[in-house]
Amino acid sequence: TMIPGGQLMFTTEVENYPGFKDGVMGPDLMMEMREQALGFGTRSIWEDVVDIDSGRYPFRLLSNTGTQVLADSLILATGANAKWLGLKNEERLAQSGGGVSACAVCDGALPHFRGNVLAVVGGGDSAMEDSLYLTKFAEQVVIIHRRDEFRASKIMSERALTHDKIRVEWNKVVTEVLGDETITALRLEDTVSGEVSELEVGGMFVAIGHTPNTGFLNGVVELKDNGYVETPMPWRTETSVPGIFAAGDVMDDYFRQAVTAAGTGCMAALEAERWLAHRGAAGNEHSEELVVRD
Repeated sequence: TMIPGGQLMFTTEVENYPGFKDGVMGPDLMMEMREQALGFGTRSIWEDVVDIDSGRYPFRLLSNTGTQVLADSLILATGANAKWLGLKNEERLAQSGGGVSACAVCDGALPHFRGNVLAVVGGGDSAMEDSLYLTKFAEQVVIIHRRDEFRASKIMSERALTHDKIRVEWNKVVTEVLGDETITALRLEDTVSGEVSELEVGGMFVAIGHTPNTGFLNGVVELKDNGYVETPMPWRTETSVPGIFAAGDVMDDYFRQAVTAAGTGCMAALEAERWLAHRGAAGNEHSEELVVRD
């Protein structure tokens, strides 16, 4: 089940979205967007799409309650979910603004993290980028990696390893996130010796990747090897199926920001509008009734 509003529904203060000089709470921003859309006559169906027939036109969508929707065009905007460590206290502190995050660029500049020791969990390019970014605000950044070498590219690894505010805990995994209202420390286990230790931190950033919500799209449109929706033409949102477009984190595995997701949403809407106008000019048939209940 995907929650309307996506990852921002689990984000506390958003400081990098244009128009909010004092920041805005993620859920509040999503509710404002929803109310704005409804004000323009948008219909909302609170059900999950479980299947899409893209092989005939109009496209036919089937929901988990049996509702069928016929659509002349379709925009896929199901987003992606950050991968977490799966620890008991991790999710609670992430949702409450207690110092656990999966987006350094979104949250790293918040007052809570400034001047603290911050941990970054991961070993790929994203973890290196997050660590380097956090050095702007942190007293020190500690990268926690389960192996004795990074998966990241050589240049990104060297940038992190040579930075005077970054150190690495090699061969370590986080087994527990400590803290009640806010994170205070991490319990670490050495993957070689099994030795257990504690690391005092004022924040933890998990950078082990994202999973796009595309499980129901197999066979509907082409997907990249990493599961994200393929949009073959650069700076365009059309998928491998004419009339089906994609926007936001379901197709963006690089930027992954609220403002870029909104931007691609605008692009997809414009492309869908133009595509429909072209079909209308060509005299193609379209669906009259959009919602049919069995």
